[in-house]
Amino acid sequence: MLVIGRKPGEYIMIGDNIKVKVVKSEQGDLRLAIEAPKEIPIVRGEIYEQQKKA
Repeated sequence: MLVIGRKPGEYIMIGDNIKVKVVKSEQGDLRLAIEAPKEIPIVRGEIYEQQKKA
């Protein structure tokens, strides 16, 4: 697992077509904006875990 620090407005790229950007950080809360092709599913972790158990 890669752990990387980013400030609001900074981003990382995953491959050439997935961009993960920090858009807001307040009092420990973190907001991410994710740009990816429509064919790549993006699912919150708790939903992903529920789907795996079903």
